[in-house]
Amino acid sequence: MNEQITVSGATLPVGTEPSVQPTQCLNRAAQFTGEPGSIASARDLAVRFLQQLGAEWLAPLDERTRQDVLLVVSELVTNAERHSHGPYVIELEGTARYASVTVYDSSTTLPRFFPPDPARLGGHGMEIVRAVSDAVTAELVPVGKRVRARFDLPR
Repeated sequence: MNEQITVSGATLPVGTEPSVQPTQCLNRAAQFTGEPGSIASARDLAVRFLQQLGAEWLAPLDERTRQDVLLVVSELVTNAERHSHGPYVIELEGTARYASVTVYDSSTTLPRFFPPDPARLGGHGMEIVRAVSDAVTAELVPVGKRVRARFDLPR
């Protein structure tokens, strides 16, 4: 009889070393209602997250990356407050190789990405997020939308 085990969706013979290792990361999340002070609270959460990511995961976070992450938190949370019809959630995730900022809100309108235009009034938030992040995604989810910005950290 051939015994098998399932690891991360792959079926392997017993005694085989799985090539897929479990993914672990530092994860922090909080829900906000948009009350005064929410943006500052979200930034405080990000500061504590980045401190922990650097101390426990030895993530190579220079001052510019830290400031870029805080800027993205501010922009995404501000957008969620302006455009959603209810509470929003911020999720911070990272390892020694990356950090990401994700905001979920109840609006089903995806953000618009405008080309750079210094003459345009407003609409620069996502332009800034794209400029300082390594990748930005926006997609509809059952509760509304999810916007994620990812920062790849040097090895």
